[in-house]
Amino acid sequence: VSIDEIHHRSGIDPWFLAQLAELVEAEVAWQSASRPDDAVAAAAELRSMKRLGFSDRQLADLSGIKEAAMRGERHRLGVRPVYKTVDTCAGEFPSSTPYLYSSYDEENEAAGSEGRETVIILGSGPNRIGQGVEFDYCCVRAALSFRELGYRTVMVNSNPETVSTDFDISDALYFEPLTLEDVLEIVQIEQPLGVVVQLGGQTPLRLARGLEAAGVRILGTSPEAIDVAEDRGRFEAVARELGVAQPPSGIAFSVEEAVAVAERVGYPALVRPSYVLGGRAMEIVYDEPSLRSYFVRAARVTPEHPVLIDSFLEDAFEADVDAISDGTRCVIGGVMQHIEDAGIHSGDSACVLPPYLITEEQVEQMRAHTRAFALKLGVVGLLNVQYAIRDGIVYVLEVNPRASRTVPFVSKTTGVPLASLAAAVAIGRTLDELGLEDDVLQPYVAVKEAVFPFSKFQGVDLVLGPEMRSTGEVMGIADSFGMAFAKAQISADGALPLEGAVFITVNQHDKNAVVPIARRFHGLGFRIYGTDGTARHLRARGIPAERVLKVHEGRPNAIDLIVSGKIQLLVNTPLGKLTQQDDYAIRRAALQQRVPYTTTLSAAAAACDAIIALRSRAGEVRSLQEWHELAREMSAEWTG
Repeated sequence: VSIDEIHHRSGIDPWFLAQLAELVEAEVAWQSASRPDDAVAAAAELRSMKRLGFSDRQLADLSGIKEAAMRGERHRLGVRPVYKTVDTCAGEFPSSTPYLYSSYDEENEAAGSEGRETVIILGSGPNRIGQGVEFDYCCVRAALSFRELGYRTVMVNSNPETVSTDFDISDALYFEPLTLEDVLEIVQIEQPLGVVVQLGGQTPLRLARGLEAAGVRILGTSPEAIDVAEDRGRFEAVARELGVAQPPSGIAFSVEEAVAVAERVGYPALVRPSYVLGGRAMEIVYDEPSLRSYFVRAARVTPEHPVLIDSFLEDAFEADVDAISDGTRCVIGGVMQHIEDAGIHSGDSACVLPPYLITEEQVEQMRAHTRAFALKLGVVGLLNVQYAIRDGIVYVLEVNPRASRTVPFVSKTTGVPLASLAAAVAIGRTLDELGLEDDVLQPYVAVKEAVFPFSKFQGVDLVLGPEMRSTGEVMGIADSFGMAFAKAQISADGALPLEGAVFITVNQHDKNAVVPIARRFHGLGFRIYGTDGTARHLRARGIPAERVLKVHEGRPNAIDLIVSGKIQLLVNTPLGKLTQQDDYAIRRAALQQRVPYTTTLSAAAAACDAIIALRSRAGEVRSLQEWHELAREMSAEWTG
């Protein structure tokens, strides 16, 4: 197909198509031709391919060899990148900046370690759903901590929009992809004391084994401990040894194996590809047809790409625990309870610190389990453990030996800089030396709320599930849960109404559970509307509820009431991944009219608490520093 024809069909500018054609031609030539015997000619050919941007992995695949073999051949031929500094003055004045990028040129402008002990921090790369600025926060705090401790700090990150790529955060910054090839070349130049992989989320964590195999020292938690936590079979063995309950689960390498595993663990089941972040392609399936449909729509399963299948704990509370360990002692940073029910991704669920519906005994169990996991795995640095509580039993869902997206929230809430402390621990300082107490007393409540981009994407449904969809977060702090939740909603641009009408439409499974919530709204003076089934169910239990027509039943219907301003709050709980068209239209109308909405009953109950707190206006406004001072005073009284 000619460039002109592709341009005519796609509308892509011919200039770009010509560049792509050049890459394709080079790829075909490399794959079809044999390598020159002469070392000089072979080096020139390889350098030409590297200048076009081909990675070692791509060239290895084209040559039918391993990536490590290709890298070894490249090094043998002396084909290595150099690093250039970014000229921030456009050539008008002499400029020396620590911003560096690679090029297969001749002159190297990277200064290297300059005789100082250097620490390399691997950042999180491009922001995306599931991996955002929370990890960048951890990288920044750690970089500043390393500098305070006297180390030269080098940041590797390919995202110029992050704070970690600001000029005053590190001593040197490499704008490079977070791949094994690129990191190894930087290590060769910098000759660091070690590399930190636990702060940038899942992306740098995947490089730990490869870096260790190449002789690079990993600062903090060892690659072996990381692998035990990440490998499903090895982690299950650790949990059994420690006596920690787990939901029934299994691994499948084919569709038929997946069906067998799901039958064994029981429906509903949570299905996801292995090694994902942000819950991508994760789904709750309720029967065999929906499981088979999942593999058609969302994911493939092969021996190289297995899927993980867990029994889904319906009606469970979920909790997150962030902790820090030096290998011999573990301190709990915070225990957070998710406000949304189990099945909502932890990054999308609002959460509260300290927990408000979990018993103190269960909280202590989670603290003890977290310490046990940290010491058993030999964690040195940050640790995040996710739990579910159902029928009084605490289940461990997963252990992540790295920074989590809740570390900034916990640190800002408690005043304990977990990421900064993790940096000190990674280079050998103990928690005792750092003066970190076992318990952080917190005489107030903090709520983290997720922020969603639904208003920017017209075709996206608002229903939350196991796949992460939020793009930001806010927090509220107050003396009570209700006021903290209210502040978080205001910050997330979802201010709750103090009066008016609530429209309630829930699935059959939630009809009984919504009754006490509807009764609370009625007691607060709200007018209750509902679709036929919900309204009849509420009226039969003594709650006056007016019936509203569904969209397909005629006019005026639910959307008309929302558009006309007669509804101030929407409570809508659809069932399953695919929701009915009416529910979708109602949720979109609420979003467009800026009517606050919830798609879980737990969030609706929290909204009641928040409205009561807003009406009373209890509490006073304090700065974050004043809240922290209050916590320190209480800790001093407790220990004194």
